[in-house]
Amino acid sequence: MVTDANLELLKTGVITVTGRLVDASNATLFASIENGNVQGQCIYKPIAGERPLWDFPDGQLAHREYAAFLISELLALHIVPPTVLRDGPFGIGMVQLWIDIDEEIDLAQYFSQDDPQLRTMALFDAIINNTDRKIGHLLPDKSGRLFGCDHGVTFHSEYKLRTVLWQWAGEPLLETEIEILRKAISDFAHIEESLNEYLTKDELIALEIRIQDLLENGTFPLPNPDWPSIPWPAF
Repeated sequence: MVTDANLELLKTGVITVTGRLVDASNATLFASIENGNVQGQCIYKPIAGERPLWDFPDGQLAHREYAAFLISELLALHIVPPTVLRDGPFGIGMVQLWIDIDEEIDLAQYFSQDDPQLRTMALFDAIINNTDRKIGHLLPDKSGRLFGCDHGVTFHSEYKLRTVLWQWAGEPLLETEIEILRKAISDFAHIEESLNEYLTKDELIALEIRIQDLLENGTFPLPNPDWPSIPWPAF
């Protein structure tokens, strides 16, 4: 799914806004994108349309969305749709390839399964400290692949994991998952270099600490008793 062609289209294509996702709290625009004979659909979130958040006073939502894509690729998880930062009709913002989900899948049933792809998503959310993994942010496509979207409230320096994917809480990590974390630590200088334009120093320090903690504990994290563990609304 993440191909040079997809990224080139997102980076250089002409964006034409055709609608808005009205349930989103920040400006989330549906658009077509075209570069010559290559066409597609995307989500465009201009920084100018972001509302300030009291608990995320630093940085922009679009930057954290892009950082989530970058770390998904750096760790070879490939779980975030192709995403770029670029100028658009309403200024600089995040542009992400639209994923057509499999309409035959009932997300209300799907999210609670013991599924390897959901488990990978849960690990990814623990790494990026996702504070808003709703059911509707899960995007299983028609080929059977799972993607996740809406990563604007992530990477906080305080532990704020809030998700609907708690079915593995406290369970031991698999060796393949441990290897992902080991690679992240061994390559952290490269990860930090890739993300330091989009995250604060404190957020990068906390990111490394979270990965180290996951490795040392060897288990999926447990909900924080001092913080709501499930986003509201859950969908």
